[in-house]
Amino acid sequence: MLKKLVNLWRGNKDFNQDEAFLRSALDLSRLPRHVAIIMDGNGRWAHRRGMPRAYGHRAGVESLREVVRTSAELGLDVLTVYAFSTENWKRPQEEVDILMDLLVEYLHKEIDELCTNNISVRAIGRIKDLPLSAREALAVAWQRSKDNTGLTLNIALNYGGRTELVEAVKSIGVEVSKGNLDPGDIDEKIISDYLYTAGQPDPDILIRPSGDYRVSNFLLWQLAYTEFWLTTVMWPDFRRIHLLQAMVDFQRRDRRFGGLKK
Repeated sequence: MLKKLVNLWRGNKDFNQDEAFLRSALDLSRLPRHVAIIMDGNGRWAHRRGMPRAYGHRAGVESLREVVRTSAELGLDVLTVYAFSTENWKRPQEEVDILMDLLVEYLHKEIDELCTNNISVRAIGRIKDLPLSAREALAVAWQRSKDNTGLTLNIALNYGGRTELVEAVKSIGVEVSKGNLDPGDIDEKIISDYLYTAGQPDPDILIRPSGDYRVSNFLLWQLAYTEFWLTTVMWPDFRRIHLLQAMVDFQRRDRRFGGLKK
């Protein structure tokens, strides 16, 4: 089996056969509870094809659609996707507008299927600073899906890990100033309770396509003991089989959380 996995990691293109093999190798009782993905490489993917960046962003939506479906089918608890960072406002206004339009389009088109698949949709980040159309689409998606009990889909928008921590510290400071919280009682759980992901498990695995090796200000607190799975595959080419590869590889990791196993 190990030799087969190595060959598959190297890019075997018989996807039907490979997917069947991966599913047979996957232990559904040991899946990660929370998968986080930095959806990266859309612009470079488009550039290599002589197309505008918008072409890559639109192609990336299909990858998101397939990964969300697969995550729900596998029975994952949480999927967090990095869609737009606090730094992305520095991009040309035209590109920012396209990204926001794609978000609205995705939510309008997919909300029926998301609800059919028992998926709840949440937005994490400084949502109040998004365009009105995006905020309204997110509000509708949340309202329609909030009672669903399957996969939770976190869409990180106008998200920055440092901003999240700053806002958490400010909120905790307010509680201290009101006398509702003693500074001596502040611990890791208290801090986690003031993050955007409060009440959710930390990511078990972070998937980063496109060949880059950085966390890009994503879930800085939550990634403390997260396993990383890196691939040179650009996000628009990321498909179900790549997610399955990551899941199988995750189950081969020896997670010690700083300690030792007996």
